[in-house]
Amino acid sequence: MSITIIVEGKNDRSRLRRLLAPEIDIQCTFGTLNTLKLETLRRRIGDGEVYLYMDNDSSGKKIRGILRDAFPDAVHIYTRKGYAGVEGTPDEYNITQLEKAGLEEFIIYPEPLPYMET
Repeated sequence: MSITIIVEGKNDRSRLRRLLAPEIDIQCTFGTLNTLKLETLRRRIGDGEVYLYMDNDSSGKKIRGILRDAFPDAVHIYTRKGYAGVEGTPDEYNITQLEKAGLEEFIIYPEPLPYMET
């Protein structure tokens, strides 16, 4: 089964792309949603699993509301208020949220920094 994460913009997508295996599809709403964009998203996604990861601001909440109606079975992922959207969320926090959503098998974990004795 395919897995799709829907985000607002291309910077959100590129932020998550670094952290997720290529088989995870990341689609963008590019801001406001109209009927044509929603239908296009539905066709692209088909019967796959859907995750919604929007910014924690008024436009993100509005888009999430529209997508909640279009994809009622979607899993919701939230960034923390105060971060500059998904693109401004630190990788560590994004990883934690992706793990909470059950996507740990698709996460590409960054290499740990080498331990340096002082």
